[in-house]
Amino acid sequence: MNNPFSGIRWKILWLFFLSLALSAVTTSFLFLLVVGLQGVPIVRTFAITLYDQIGYVPVISVTVAVFFVVYVIVLSWGHVRYLVQITDAVKLLARGKLDHRMQVKSNDELGELASNINLMAIQLQASLEEERLAVKGKNELISNVSHDLRTPLTSIMGYLQLINEDRYQNEIELRYYVEIAYEKSQRLNRLVNDLFEYTSMGYGQTVLVRQEIDLLELIGQIAADFTLQLGDAGMELRLALPEDKLIVHADGDKLMRAFENLIANAIKYGKEGKRLDIQVVQANGKANGDMSGAMNVRTNVRTNVRTNERTVVIRIVNYGIPIPAHDLPYIFERFYRAEKSRSDETGGSGLGLAIVKSIIDLHEGSISVSSDEQETAFEIRLPLLTDSEVLMKTI
Repeated sequence: MNNPFSGIRWKILWLFFLSLALSAVTTSFLFLLVVGLQGVPIVRTFAITLYDQIGYVPVISVTVAVFFVVYVIVLSWGHVRYLVQITDAVKLLARGKLDHRMQVKSNDELGELASNINLMAIQLQASLEEERLAVKGKNELISNVSHDLRTPLTSIMGYLQLINEDRYQNEIELRYYVEIAYEKSQRLNRLVNDLFEYTSMGYGQTVLVRQEIDLLELIGQIAADFTLQLGDAGMELRLALPEDKLIVHADGDKLMRAFENLIANAIKYGKEGKRLDIQVVQANGKANGDMSGAMNVRTNVRTNVRTNERTVVIRIVNYGIPIPAHDLPYIFERFYRAEKSRSDETGGSGLGLAIVKSIIDLHEGSISVSSDEQETAFEIRLPLLTDSEVLMKTI
């Protein structure tokens, strides 16, 4: 409502004066008509009797008042009808019919009210949809958790029952049962820990302990920690890192967890490729080594994309079996497994990549994945601190 004179107050004022003016004009016209018809006996008799008994002033006043009421009703009929429609719309919303929309017919308070009612209906619909999805997600979470926890728990109880009932032939078989029960309990512990971490992030209970971190130093440390696992998998690790420091304001432990999950996945599913590449580059800078074409990849899935003038891009690339194209859009969803097996060897908890995405989101970053016959690449983008920001934080 940009024009202040288009408000309902001004419209009521104009309606009052217009009705008054029309009433006066109509009464004057009627009076002149009566005067002009004085030659008609019945009109002259009626007028003389009415004016003699009541008087000119009361007759004219009553006539003006009657016409004023009539004109007010006629001229305000559209606004009153619009107000009734708004009232009916509110009643429909109260009954749960949130798909009903009001037509905004005017540029005054009534039009603004209708527009706000439509906005309220849209917001209520969105809230109800979010609530529905939350309930659906909770039910799916309970279902998946029940399935994933039941499998190792059943195995643990089964082998412990065999031990408790002395249903083993010798100590070797006993130790075998104990070892299986221990491995299953470890898997159960991992599932519980992953579930706790994911749910705490999902409900905003995770508080980041941020500090200035040299990202290259962090990645070098993680790469060193995976030396043994890479050797066991027969894989070669190739690092392509810039020379200059890249400082991020981040929670080191959480960021390390995200990179560890991605590298562990790359080792598990990419061992057939015999090598693992970790490439780091500034989005607005040049890379060292074989990084000239590292950023020119086809991105199938991108989430929470954020543009930043100073952004670091980390690519973790393996050359094993590609992720099917139909799985890519869902790869970061909780409990989703591109490898559909739920075996202890390859199934995983189904929460690893969801946890990674949650951590990156908390750091105002983005994560994406691309996969084809040549390579599978996870690309993480994080905002970098500028030199002045680093200096200010150290003062």
